[in-house]
Amino acid sequence: MSEAGPSAPPGYTRLQVRDATVIARHDAVLGIQEALQETRTLHCWAATVPGAKAFQGRATAWGTTLPRGGPAVVVRHARHGGFFAAFTGDRFLWPGRAPWELEASERLRAAGVPTPAMVAYVLYPAGPGFCRCDVATARLPDGADFPQAWRDAAPTERESMLTATAALVRALGLVNAQHEDLNAKNVYLAREGRGYRAFALDVDRVRFLSAGDGRATALNLSRLLRSLRKHRERHGLAIGDAEFAQLERRALGRAADEAQP
Repeated sequence: MSEAGPSAPPGYTRLQVRDATVIARHDAVLGIQEALQETRTLHCWAATVPGAKAFQGRATAWGTTLPRGGPAVVVRHARHGGFFAAFTGDRFLWPGRAPWELEASERLRAAGVPTPAMVAYVLYPAGPGFCRCDVATARLPDGADFPQAWRDAAPTERESMLTATAALVRALGLVNAQHEDLNAKNVYLAREGRGYRAFALDVDRVRFLSAGDGRATALNLSRLLRSLRKHRERHGLAIGDAEFAQLERRALGRAADEAQP
């Protein structure tokens, strides 16, 4: 299986470490090699690094720094969500979604859409035709996903959070990128100057619509609003209809409407 599968794009190297297939950015190769010599998977290694920071999502991801002068990363173990989770768990048809995530991430970043750079992914054989996968992305500035950031923020800070989130939705729409899983926890908010910057996470769920198809902004906004309403109803997130309306106006480029009576 290791002889087939993804090739390394410019700026990346493909290598084998035992039975694992690695696609890594040039500055991460030595660190990935050392990590995989110490433990059987990159995610297991990250979880054991002293001082590693836990990030809670579908599963725990770990923030740390790769050895041998490598970059700061967040390492997650890829898992299915939704309907397939109960049947396939963390097993994917070879080579999984990571090659597409790398391609989508590079395309989005080149177009100016805020999303973390993909540093590496590692594929592990998991039976004939299947694999498991760890993904390492560049660690973002200190921040939190939208629900946690909203809870932690003072009321006076929340308008700038909505502004940043709307800007992210617009940026995705401008490149016809539909993020099929743009839920509230896949919007990461970090302080920038006096305001915030929003980043899109888990871009393996992005698909690029054809030129002239103007639905991306509306589809992304609808997905995000649905998730925010669910967080309000199920988890008590203190966000109201007025904030939803404000986010919608700004994402659709109608911020000027707020000045109208």
